[in-house]
Amino acid sequence: MTLQDPLVGQVLDGRYRVDARIAVGGMATVYRAVDTRLDRILAVKVMHPSLATDATFVERFIREAKSVARLSHPNVVGVFDQGSDGAYVYLAMEYVAGCTLRDVLRERGALQPRAALDILEPVLAALGAAHRAGFVHRDMKPENVLIGDDGRVKVADFGLVRAVGTHTNTSTGGVLGTVSYLAPEQVAHGTADTRADVYACGIVLYEMLTGAKPHTGGTPAQVLYQHLNEDVPAPSAAVPGLARALDGLVATATARDPEARPYDAVALLALARQARTALSDEQLDAVPPGARAGAPAGAGPEDRTSVIPRAVATPVPARSAADDAHLLNRTSRLEMPPPGPPAAEARAGAEGARPGRLDGRRGLFAVVTALLLIVGIGAGVWYINSGQFTRVPPLLGKTEAQAGKRLSEAGLDVRGVEQAFSDSYPRGQVMASDPAQGERIRGNGSVTLIVSRGPEMVKVPDVKGGTLAEARQKLKEQGLQPGLVTKAFSEEVPRGRVISTDPAAGSERKPDTAVAILVSRGAPVEVPDVVGKSVADATAELADAGLEAEVSSEPVFSVEEKDTIAKQSPGGGAEVGEGDRIRLTVSKGPQLVEVPDVEGLSEDKAVAELEAAGFEVEVQRWFFGDTVWDQSVDGGDEAPKGSTITIKVR
Repeated sequence: MTLQDPLVGQVLDGRYRVDARIAVGGMATVYRAVDTRLDRILAVKVMHPSLATDATFVERFIREAKSVARLSHPNVVGVFDQGSDGAYVYLAMEYVAGCTLRDVLRERGALQPRAALDILEPVLAALGAAHRAGFVHRDMKPENVLIGDDGRVKVADFGLVRAVGTHTNTSTGGVLGTVSYLAPEQVAHGTADTRADVYACGIVLYEMLTGAKPHTGGTPAQVLYQHLNEDVPAPSAAVPGLARALDGLVATATARDPEARPYDAVALLALARQARTALSDEQLDAVPPGARAGAPAGAGPEDRTSVIPRAVATPVPARSAADDAHLLNRTSRLEMPPPGPPAAEARAGAEGARPGRLDGRRGLFAVVTALLLIVGIGAGVWYINSGQFTRVPPLLGKTEAQAGKRLSEAGLDVRGVEQAFSDSYPRGQVMASDPAQGERIRGNGSVTLIVSRGPEMVKVPDVKGGTLAEARQKLKEQGLQPGLVTKAFSEEVPRGRVISTDPAAGSERKPDTAVAILVSRGAPVEVPDVVGKSVADATAELADAGLEAEVSSEPVFSVEEKDTIAKQSPGGGAEVGEGDRIRLTVSKGPQLVEVPDVEGLSEDKAVAELEAAGFEVEVQRWFFGDTVWDQSVDGGDEAPKGSTITIKVR
C-alpha cells in the first residue's frame, strides 16, 4: 500500500522527505518524514487533496496548527510547521514512536485500574493545559491518545479545536466528533465547551476499565439516543469487584447535565488523583476478568503498570491562589490524645500455702484476675489513645449535602460551611475541610466544610470609544487578556476607537479570558477612480474624499500617458474607511511592441498570436467566413502593449 502512495519518496515543500505512510484519517494522511534541513524525524500530516479546495476544511486544518503551536506541554503532540506545496496542505508535527490507546485496548481488552489512571492523568494534564489556554479539543477518543515506546502519553489531533466561548455549531448543522464520545449537549445542540472534553474522558476511562464502550447500537443514531437519554453505567457492573471510587469518577465525568461535571480537565485531574489515593495496591492492580496478556516481561512490584513505566511523571497543574490560601490557612493540626496511665505490673505471691501443695481454685482465680487486669488496662489505653478518635472521611468533590451525610455516617457533625473561589472544583463542591480529610478527629467532633464558589469571575470593562491601547490596558488591569482585534465601518465611532468587545461590557468571565476587540474604521468612503489623472490631481481628489494617497516609487509601463496614474488599489468604487490609504502606481507611458501580421490566418490563430504579443483583440465578422482579411494596425507596425487590435473576419 505504501508503494502506491504518490507522496512516499517525495520531498514536500523542498524540505520534508516523506519516507512512509503511518495512518489515514477522514481529513488527512499522516506520514513519517525527515526534516532535511534539521536532520530529524517527524510526522507530516497532509490534508487529502480533495478537501484542500474546500476553504472550510483548510481553515480548520490551519486552525489546528495555530492552536497546538500555542500549547507548550509535554503531553501534547507538538506542531513545528505548517505550509502548502501545490495541492498538498500539511502540518509538520512531533513524531511519537509507539502506539495509540486504541491499539492497547484492542490487544489487551480491559486494563488494570493503575494502568487506566496512569494513562488518564497525563491526558487530563494535556487537556487541562489546552482548557486553561482557552481551547476545547472536542474529539477526545483512544485513537487520539498516543503511548510512546518510552512510556510517555501524548494527546494528538486538535483538528476540531475551538476557542472556549466561541460558537461551535457546524455550518451544515452536522455534529463534529466521534459518536461514541460525544457529550449530550453536542448531540442536542451541536455546542461544546471544556465539559464536553471531560465527558469524553469519562467515556475513555470507562472503556479502559471495562474493555468496551458504554453505549452501543446498530446505527450511530442509536448511540446518540443513548447519550441523550441514558446514564453511563457503573464500570463495576461490567467488572465485578472494581473499586467504587472508580465508579464515582466515571459517573461524575459523564453526568448528562454539564453543570454536574467538573468544569474542566484540571478539576477532573484533581478528582482522579483523589480517587487513586483512596485505592489500595490490591485494588489498583486488580486484573479485570476480560483482560488479555500483554504486560512486559519481568514486571514486578516496582513496575506494576503494564502500559506506562512508574517512572513517567505527570505534570501537576497549578492550584489557584484561592485554593492555596485556604489550604495554607488550614494546615492540618494533629490532635494528640492525653497520655495513658502507666502499665500495671502483675505480681503473683504465695498465700501461705503449705509446702508442696497449691490450692488449685485460688491459683486459677489469681491467674484470671491478672489476665482481666491486663486486658482492662489495655482497653483503657486503647480507648484513651485511639478508641475515642476517628478520621475525617473523603469529602473533596462532594456536594455540601453529600459531605454532611458522609460526616453523619462517621459520627461527626458539620461545624459550619465557608465558601471560596476555586479553579479546580466546580461551584457547590467541597474543595477543603478543617480538619482535612484523613486527619484524626474525636469521634463526636465537628468539621468545617469549605465549598467552592467556582472560578473567580471578573467583569468585562466598558472600553467603547477609547483607543485600542487604552482598551488593552483596561482589560489587563481587570485581569483579562486582550484578544483578537478586528475592524469594521462605523458612522458613530471615530476611526481608531473601540466599537465593542466580545464578550460584551458587563459580562462576567474567568480571569485571563481572552476578550476580542472591534475597532472602528470610520465612516465608509467610496474610493474615487483616479486612473489616468496626474499624481497631483489624483492626490487632491483622494484628500477631498477623506483618503490618503500612497504613490509607488516604481512606475510601470501602461496604456495611460506617462506620469499619470496607471492603476490604483483599492480600485474606484470600492468602500474603505475614512483616512485609509490608496496605493497609486504611476505610468511610464505605453510600451511599444511590434504588431504581428495575422491577415490570411484563421480567427483562432490570429487571436492567439495577437494575445501572445500582449494585445487585446476585438473581432468584427463579415459574412460567415473564418479568415482574417483586415487588421486595424498593419503587421510590422508598433502599437502600445495592452492596446486593442481589431481584426475583420469573413
